[in-house]
Amino acid sequence: MTETPDSQTSSPETETSNPPKSVNSSWIEDMTARWNWTTEQIKGLFPTDQIAKTFVQWFSVNETQIAEILETVRAELPTTEALLIGKPQAGKSSIVRGLTGVSAEIVGQGFRPHTQHTQRYAYPSNDLPLLIFKDTVGLGDINQNTDLIIQELIGDLQHESPGARVLILTVKINDFATDTLRTIAQSLRQKYPNIPCLLAVTCLHEIYPPQTENHPGYPPDFEDINRAFEELKTAFKGLCDQAVLIDFTLEEDGYNPVFYGLESLRDTLADLLPEAEARTIHQLLNGEVDDQLGNIYRDVGRRYILAFSIMAATVAAVPLPFATMPVLTALQVSLVVLLGNLYGKTLNPSQAGGLVSAIAGGFFAQMIGRELIKFIPGFGSVIAASWAAAYTWALGEGACVYFGDLMGGKKPDPQKIQVVMDEAFKTAKERFKGINSSK
Repeated sequence: MTETPDSQTSSPETETSNPPKSVNSSWIEDMTARWNWTTEQIKGLFPTDQIAKTFVQWFSVNETQIAEILETVRAELPTTEALLIGKPQAGKSSIVRGLTGVSAEIVGQGFRPHTQHTQRYAYPSNDLPLLIFKDTVGLGDINQNTDLIIQELIGDLQHESPGARVLILTVKINDFATDTLRTIAQSLRQKYPNIPCLLAVTCLHEIYPPQTENHPGYPPDFEDINRAFEELKTAFKGLCDQAVLIDFTLEEDGYNPVFYGLESLRDTLADLLPEAEARTIHQLLNGEVDDQLGNIYRDVGRRYILAFSIMAATVAAVPLPFATMPVLTALQVSLVVLLGNLYGKTLNPSQAGGLVSAIAGGFFAQMIGRELIKFIPGFGSVIAASWAAAYTWALGEGACVYFGDLMGGKKPDPQKIQVVMDEAFKTAKERFKGINSSK
């Protein structure tokens, strides 16, 4: 019988001192192998039944409860549903941009088919809609069946809505071929006389006097505009409760302000809407609503962030320098994926990993230092655990700011995200100070 040389005999230390090498090159299998190995290391530090119970408690996030919170908030939101009716290029999407502040690209991507002849855009999200715009399509096509369009619009309005509704007819200042639009407005007003209707006359700059390079003071006092406006109001007499002149252009068009007549549109809508919805329109344009909704989402997101921060601290407590970094990275990537889902953004692990790298900034060097400090006897793991929890918390707060800006149609500001992460990290370090020190 041949004895196995001592050098080839495995020992408990040998079996647990190195993480297993993945037999498959896939990212998921590699992370799973490293996670299983790290779990075995942690089990050596804590009683098996205790660690299992603690892991389940820390890592669990009650998604049902989160859904209930969002449902409660949704039921209390003073949502306004605006049905935009007009030909293509009449300025309907520009009205969405003016009232929400989102970019033209976001509006285009956000509108989705609702029925055959309408598209829907919810701001800031479908989960918590504050403004719901429904845009009619095909009105400029002579081959479209007007009666079918009317039937679909009436059928859409028959559904009960907890919020206020308003019809917005959009007509270019130089377009007097309004028979189809007038027919639709007549049918809707006969069926729903209590839904207010606003006539929005757009694209004023198209009939400015020659050599007029910018918008005049509001309201414009040009003869051609005054005459055309009066003719359009006469054409829709008895169908619209109020009328307003607006000219919402793009930045590259060179007109200032870009949203000419926005205050008049806001005040006119406020006159037509109930008090709660009117107040929300004002708060929206002042930026107050963005802050309120951001706080709602962030409060829910912090349930995820807390669970992942404590889990990160537990993993980081393993007294083996650098060995737990892949698992911590996987945890943080998973956190970003979950937060993205909360804000309506679907990310795969690769995309989430790229986002973590983009918003982490100068924290990476500190993360390396946190791993190296494990060489300090006695105190290293405790400090590393506290740091990992605080860093994960700061990363989650930064991700909330990033996704919140995207949800509101804004371009994320790296400097603002960095400031938020810095403040969150300082606060979280105190909060998680000494975590796992009793273990």
